[in-house]
Amino acid sequence: MRVLYFHQHFSTPRGSVGIRSYEMARRLLARGHQVTMVCGSYGGGETGLTQPFARGCRRGQVDGIDIIEFDLSYSNSDGFLKRTLTFLKFAARSVGLVLSERYDLVFATTTPLTASFPGIFARLLRSKPFVFEVRDLWPELPKAMGAIRNPLVLWAMSVLEWVSYRSAHRLIGLSPGIVEGIAHRGVSSQRILMVPNGCDLDLFSARPEHWRPQSIGPNDLMAVFAGTHGMANGLDAVLDAAAELKRRGRVDIKLLLIGQGKLKPALQARAQREGLDNVVFHEPVNKARLAGLMAATDLGMQILDNVPAFYYGTSPNKFFDYIAAGLPVLNNYPGWLAELIERHGCGFAVPPASPSAFADALERAAADRGELKAMGQRGLALARQEFDRRRLADRWVDWLEETWGKQATHPGSK
Repeated sequence: MRVLYFHQHFSTPRGSVGIRSYEMARRLLARGHQVTMVCGSYGGGETGLTQPFARGCRRGQVDGIDIIEFDLSYSNSDGFLKRTLTFLKFAARSVGLVLSERYDLVFATTTPLTASFPGIFARLLRSKPFVFEVRDLWPELPKAMGAIRNPLVLWAMSVLEWVSYRSAHRLIGLSPGIVEGIAHRGVSSQRILMVPNGCDLDLFSARPEHWRPQSIGPNDLMAVFAGTHGMANGLDAVLDAAAELKRRGRVDIKLLLIGQGKLKPALQARAQREGLDNVVFHEPVNKARLAGLMAATDLGMQILDNVPAFYYGTSPNKFFDYIAAGLPVLNNYPGWLAELIERHGCGFAVPPASPSAFADALERAAADRGELKAMGQRGLALARQEFDRRRLADRWVDWLEETWGKQATHPGSK
């Protein structure tokens, strides 16, 4: 099976962002299939291609994956209009590829929602099977966040969502809320499979070199947030907790924010203005370096803004990295991850918008390092039992193979 795989924000482990698509593509290769990955140039991502672009594109093979990278740079710090234009340009160029490339099946993953365009055209114009992976519910999520308010834009996105779901032969959702949201649009549950983000157990068990930023001592409790510093992440909650800890005189608890994003300068300015020297900012690092940091970390922070759409509608990479590294997790919003943490005893689930509860959890963590390590081990057991990336990737490949086989046998069926 030749899979034409569209992920605008693709990265190999050389980058500092999620590598779900890389791992899934590698699993396809291991199962005897061919993969062509189509992507743009994502801030923090690394495709592995180094040759100059020619006519806005470069092509090569990295770790067995054929990669087509468009010269379309994207950053979370870009404004709304620039991001929208980049999404539309990528979609247009991707449609051109589905009309010219040789392939058996199209797979496309969000975000953005416009990632579905090549799959829609592949099905309509070339009768190719199309599998669509939904990482976030659009327009529900940006509407709930207040990121998009224009009713015409929201209406257009709602129409595209409906068309995308109805055009796909099968769909994949990354969380319970996403699967439910797809089904709510009238898609049969038989066409939807949940495959959450997974744990790269090999990466975090490879005994990497431990390291901490110089400003964090070896005996300090170090709690880490590793991810985007954007509107959705609600990282002011970490600074609120840091201010509470400082009032309590807990100089031995340090909060490390590692990553980049549109709101990082504002967060840094606030920390400096309020004298929050217990908050440390660090630039993003690649996956191998991140594994070394996690090995020296005491606690992972799973932080999101208090938006109900997030409760069951997200599948954050960082949570799975934390438990794969054997770290307990502090989660600050309700939902399926908070329920997992409480059920398996692998961290702390605190209520949103409560700096005192956040600080209390950190003080409990600092007070009993033995129990903290036990929590981490319970999280690692959960990672191995339910979220091993290899098993999830096999389930994902099975879904694609079944779709291809069914369409080859019954071309007109859904």
